[in-house]
Amino acid sequence: MNRNPFFYFLISILLLVPTGYSHAQTYPNKPIKLIVPFPPGGPTDIVARPLAQMLGESMKQSVIVENKGGAGGSVAADFVAKSPPDGYTIMVGTVGTHAINGSLYRQLPYDMTKDFTPIALVASAPLVIAVPANSNIKTLADLIKEAKAKPDFIAFGTAGNGTPGHLTGALFETATKTKLKHIPYKGSAPAVTDLLGGQIPLMFDPIQSVLPHIQSGKLIALAVTSKTRSPLLPNVTTVAESGYPNFESTAWWAVFGPAKLPENVTNTLTTQVQKIASSAGFREKLGNVGVQPNTNFKESLSNFQTREIAKWAIAVRDSGASLD
Repeated sequence: MNRNPFFYFLISILLLVPTGYSHAQTYPNKPIKLIVPFPPGGPTDIVARPLAQMLGESMKQSVIVENKGGAGGSVAADFVAKSPPDGYTIMVGTVGTHAINGSLYRQLPYDMTKDFTPIALVASAPLVIAVPANSNIKTLADLIKEAKAKPDFIAFGTAGNGTPGHLTGALFETATKTKLKHIPYKGSAPAVTDLLGGQIPLMFDPIQSVLPHIQSGKLIALAVTSKTRSPLLPNVTTVAESGYPNFESTAWWAVFGPAKLPENVTNTLTTQVQKIASSAGFREKLGNVGVQPNTNFKESLSNFQTREIAKWAIAVRDSGASLD
């Protein structure tokens, strides 16, 4: 029996609909790559690896961590921005890749907002203003007093130009109306070594790097840069409660996907990541190194990122930092 060609066309369309619907409902149906924008073993790994493990268990699908270092995280961010928007390539973005780099680099291959789908803020960690144990500077007030008396005299070390430590130093100078002398190192480890040896008198660095030395008594923490005190350093004041109530500077980690992720994929990932970040198990994995999971999701990641971009743009401008 002959059939009208339209009949076959209609049948083919009907056959395609369930397949597409099923695919949308079964995400994820293959392994997910979680891109880390720095080499293995760094602070971002501390967040990414337990997140990947717990995300895989929760979604019943493998989540594979892939480290792609280079250009302050820009290589990885550009890779994710150009990946298919299907939810199978996502990344742990940082304060650097998604708030600082747009102002810091003269030419950035990606747009920090337009090229990504924001999923969820995962965790944050304060920086610590630290001095050697034998320093004459014992409090934050001592530091500010001496810095005002001797502009451009007190040096502070950081992991390098344009790093959160460097830019937090710039924010601190602006807030306290002081002028310090920046000494950039090639990474946090050599700077901490010189701080311990007394070659530099001061350092702004993420808590993970200096915490063991503070706990052993080799370094003194003058203050932390978060809004609230660190649970691991409960007796250490914040800059905010020391007379600068608007001061806040934290390293943070958030999950981003490429722009134009399907709504169902975005919703699934957001729900899963927020559930993990709020869990006791995730908190236990991160807590001993001073990283605090995010449990307040009232503000969207998009709005948070917008505020952070504006804040760090001022810090980059005031610091004079610029990278090719």
